[in-house]
Amino acid sequence: MTTTERTEAADLSVLAARPRPGQPRDYHFPSFTRERLPNGLTVVQAHLPGRPLLSARLVIDGGAGTEPPEATGVTTLAARALTEGTERLTAIEFIEASERLGADLHADSGWESLSGSVEVPRSRFGPALGLLSEMLLQPSFPETEIDRLRAERLNDLLQARAEPRRRVERVFAETIYSPESSYSRPLAGTEETVPGLARDAVAERHRRLLDPSRATLVVAGDLAGVPIADLAAEHFGDWSRSEHDGSPGNALVDAAHPDGRRIVLVDRPGSPQSEIRIGHVGLPRRIPDFHAVTVLAAILGGLFNSRLNRLLREERGYTYGIHGGFDFRRGAGPFAVRTAVQTEVTAPAIEDVLSELRRIKEGPVEPQELEDARNYLVGVFPLRFESPPQVVAAIVGLVLFRLPDDELDRYRPSVAAVTADGVMDASRHIDPHRASIVIVGDADRVEPALRAVGLGDVTVVRDPLTPAPQDVEDVEAAVGRS
Repeated sequence: MTTTERTEAADLSVLAARPRPGQPRDYHFPSFTRERLPNGLTVVQAHLPGRPLLSARLVIDGGAGTEPPEATGVTTLAARALTEGTERLTAIEFIEASERLGADLHADSGWESLSGSVEVPRSRFGPALGLLSEMLLQPSFPETEIDRLRAERLNDLLQARAEPRRRVERVFAETIYSPESSYSRPLAGTEETVPGLARDAVAERHRRLLDPSRATLVVAGDLAGVPIADLAAEHFGDWSRSEHDGSPGNALVDAAHPDGRRIVLVDRPGSPQSEIRIGHVGLPRRIPDFHAVTVLAAILGGLFNSRLNRLLREERGYTYGIHGGFDFRRGAGPFAVRTAVQTEVTAPAIEDVLSELRRIKEGPVEPQELEDARNYLVGVFPLRFESPPQVVAAIVGLVLFRLPDDELDRYRPSVAAVTADGVMDASRHIDPHRASIVIVGDADRVEPALRAVGLGDVTVVRDPLTPAPQDVEDVEAAVGRS
């Protein structure tokens, strides 16, 4: 046997001995219980033995998705202001009180909700829950802090105009969604709405959301001997519904833009690369074929060996990475392919993406890529719930998306059961013919190439990267700094 033959034989023996994926271990999402307080507040408990750091989150239904258009960003501003003091404590006193307990308190908001959370050792859970209640139900919303937070957001908006990734995300949402849809606007507000978000508007939004019948308190950790229901009743039992019309805001609108498919090129002179977004209005979270869509998205653009990444990164060398998939919300969130490529390959990269979107609909997926996607999704699923905050977040997702309690236990077997035909059927949710294309890049170099490949009419937005002096003066005047 020659040296070459011995080397090849050794290589084959190494390959033969390489460990292969085994059968996934059995896994069940932690069990949890529900009960309802007399005032309508739902309390959910998930006992995780051996986890002495408890996590609690109170989530109130009604987020940015239901804001009036003229008040876009008010829910986010209210969330940021919740930690700036209460009726009893100043902002500094509130921080000191939480630090004495070793508690970490946060407030947040999203498309569906306003929420507050706390993480604390179990021995101090009662007092920490009291602070969480005080933060959420009795905020003082100091006017000086509201002014400061509003000014920070206005300055952030100026900065976002110069950041290609943030700029392309905003224009993409404006391009695919109807102007009447909250999803067409940034969560934290726009240049037009933020200046009008004074303290009264923030306090009013908070007041309208405060309804215990639309709220859920989720607690996870080692709950042995901790009277969660009694503590919830002690700190939240006196919470009563505020007087309003019963609605947290406007009806959610997730309609597509009436102009349909569009190509928008935002000029960024001299840019060495182009930020690209390709997609359309996608799907809400509650759909019958969610698991098949999840596998589809993994095959197309969710894994390192996905079709998009193999073609544009490994074969073409156009990008360091590319991702494609669905952003699931209560309403129809976006389907989007996201990447950045060198300026000179912008047009061919877009053609390749559109080609892959067409190919995923034209024929069955290969057995190996189907197996890889299912194995990955099934394998990593338990890793998403290793800590109490992760368990709390998962249960909150069930609440916000109005999913059944066994949804997370059904995930792995449902994904494992997805077939090639199921993926093929799910591909009907992707439509390259109505996919809009948004690019932030050097228009003088990109536009001729786009027109040459015949993708369609291109709208060029000449948006200056550096705010003009008058823009800065307008911001300062809006926040009282001029």
